[in-house]
Amino acid sequence: MFVSIVFVSKVYGQSYKGVTGIRDSSYSTKNAYKYDVKTHPSIMIVTEFHFNSVKEKRDISYCEIGKRKLNLDAFYNRDKTNSKRTAIIIIHGGGWRTGSREQHYPMAQKLASLGYVCFTPEYRLSTEALFPAAIYDIKAVIRWVRENAVAYNFDANQIAVLGFSAGGEMASFMGTTGNMPLFEGTSCNLNAKSNANAVVDIDGTLSFVHPDGREGDDSKGISAGTYWFGYSKAENLKLWEAASPLSYVSAQTPSTLFINSAVPWMHAGREDYIKVLDKNGIYSEVKEFEGAPHSFCLYEPWFSPTIQYIDNFLTKVFNK
Repeated sequence: MFVSIVFVSKVYGQSYKGVTGIRDSSYSTKNAYKYDVKTHPSIMIVTEFHFNSVKEKRDISYCEIGKRKLNLDAFYNRDKTNSKRTAIIIIHGGGWRTGSREQHYPMAQKLASLGYVCFTPEYRLSTEALFPAAIYDIKAVIRWVRENAVAYNFDANQIAVLGFSAGGEMASFMGTTGNMPLFEGTSCNLNAKSNANAVVDIDGTLSFVHPDGREGDDSKGISAGTYWFGYSKAENLKLWEAASPLSYVSAQTPSTLFINSAVPWMHAGREDYIKVLDKNGIYSEVKEFEGAPHSFCLYEPWFSPTIQYIDNFLTKVFNK
C-alpha cells in the first residue's frame, strides 16, 4: 500500500516534498479567528479556564520513537468520587499538517470540571512523517491511556476518542480500526488494547474519496491530504480509500456523536457511515450548528453547547 503504484504506463513514487521537518504553524486559533470574524463578527475565542477543581499535568511522554519524544497533557477533577470516571482523548485538527494540542486546553479543562479525565496528545504531523505515522501515534495514546486507568481513576472500558477536523477524522478512524494489526504500529504500550469505547467527531471527514468531499483538490496548491499521504488522489486512490474511516465502519464500531458546522464537505460520508451504524444497531447522534464556520468549537457561542452535547452523549452511552 505504501510503495510505488503503477497506473497504465506511469509510475508514481511517494512524495516526501512536504516532510520538511519544520513545524507548520499556519493553523492556530488566532489565525482561524482572523478569518472567521469577518463573516461572524460576534464570535469570541474561548481562552483557558482556571478551575480550582481541575488539576493538570503537562508534557507527559507517552511514546518515544528514536529520539522523538511524543507528549500529552492530563486534566482531571480533584474532587473525590467512589465511581470510576470516563476518559476523553482530544485530538487537535489542522489538516494533519498544522495545529496544536494547546488549542483544545479550554475544552479539556471544561470537560474535566464536569468530572471527565481528559488527555490532549500531540502526534507526528505530515511535516515530520507521512500516513500512517499519526495513526500509529494516536493508537499508542489510547493504549497509554488504558494502561493508566488506575492512576487517573477512570474506567478502562470508558475511553472516548474526540477530535476536531483532521482530529475528528482520526477519532472516527480510531473507532473503526480498534485493535486492527495493520494500523497498530510497532512502538509503545503494545500490551494494551487500542479500541475506543465511544467517538466524538467534530467536523471531521468520514471519507477521503466520497463524492461529497473536497479533500484532494490540488488545483490551487497541494492539498493537506496529498501532503499527508505522499500521493495525490489521482496517483493512489486506493491509499486514500484505505485511510478513510468509512472503509472500516462495522458492527464493532462504538457509539458515535457527530458535531458539525454549516460546511457540508467537512463531514463527507457521514450519512453512509450512519447507515452502517443503524444497520448494526449502534447508537449515534448528529448535532449541526446552522451558519457556523468550520472552527466553531474554538469560539463562543458554539463552545458551550458543544460541551453540553458531548456531556449528554457520553452520559447516555456510559449510563452515568
